[in-house]
Amino acid sequence: MRESILNAIGRTPLVRLRRFFGDDGLQLFAKLETLNPGGSMKDRPALAILQQALASGAIGADSVVIESSSGNMGIGLAQACSYFGLRFICVVDPKTTLQNRNLLKAYGAEVDMVECADGEGRGYLQARLDRVRALSQSIENSFWPNQYANEANALAHRQTMAEIVSDLGDSPDYLFCAVSTCGTLRGCAEYVAAQQLKTRIYAVDAIGSVIFGGDKAKRLIPGHGAAIRPGLFREGLAERHVQVSDKDCVIGCRRLARREAILAGGSSGAVLMAIARVREELPAHSTCVAILADRGERYLDTIYCDRWVRDHFGEIDYLWQ
Repeated sequence: MRESILNAIGRTPLVRLRRFFGDDGLQLFAKLETLNPGGSMKDRPALAILQQALASGAIGADSVVIESSSGNMGIGLAQACSYFGLRFICVVDPKTTLQNRNLLKAYGAEVDMVECADGEGRGYLQARLDRVRALSQSIENSFWPNQYANEANALAHRQTMAEIVSDLGDSPDYLFCAVSTCGTLRGCAEYVAAQQLKTRIYAVDAIGSVIFGGDKAKRLIPGHGAAIRPGLFREGLAERHVQVSDKDCVIGCRRLARREAILAGGSSGAVLMAIARVREELPAHSTCVAILADRGERYLDTIYCDRWVRDHFGEIDYLWQ
């Protein structure tokens, strides 16, 4: 039994994936963050940031929470703010899906749309951040969680890694996680370092993201990669980073649904395709964990829509041998 919906956040299951690659000796597991009550791993930092702010007095009963989000963090905050009775304004952009905007509103959040990208070529993320700052200055008793730099984001994901180790009974040989705010990467890496675990962490980034110094380019899949290096990023958190394309995300997601009956979001497909890219380099019988960040239902109009996929990528073979 749980005392509230917020007590249901975390302790997500670890599931063996036997069919994604077939029987090639790799012991592959998926951490199903999709089963958090708000539908994604962002439930963890959303709750952690608000709890810390409430405990410190940074938030009171009349506070207004204002955050920039492409979807999942906004939904996690909307869920928690609804429970705590806090007003929440989520700043989004035109790439935020209609479904995610409707989910925010269903929780009682106010949706503030940034219509134009930053004029200096830094994209919608910078425009959203500028809007958050402007709203914070104009609204009394406002609080900006700043998921991109708030260390409570990373601290929440130390628990994610602790759960993985507990469920396996040992630390995995490899951990693959997608990056955006870098909260998951940093939290898991700090736990591995603090516990002196053997786990080697591979960060999965989007082609077109600048987190690891790549050239900025247009990206279709929200919540994976970033146009600005986040404040939580630190050099050396990952042993290696692997960049994957939007097409890779689609292939990985579709294959996961067909082979494992798991409907997951775009970054989950990216993580699995990153493993596919490097798996011949992994020692036989290695234990590998992939963090699956969110639900696939939020991508029914994109990744799981045949017309959208054909329009952007043409015909794709999802079930390669």
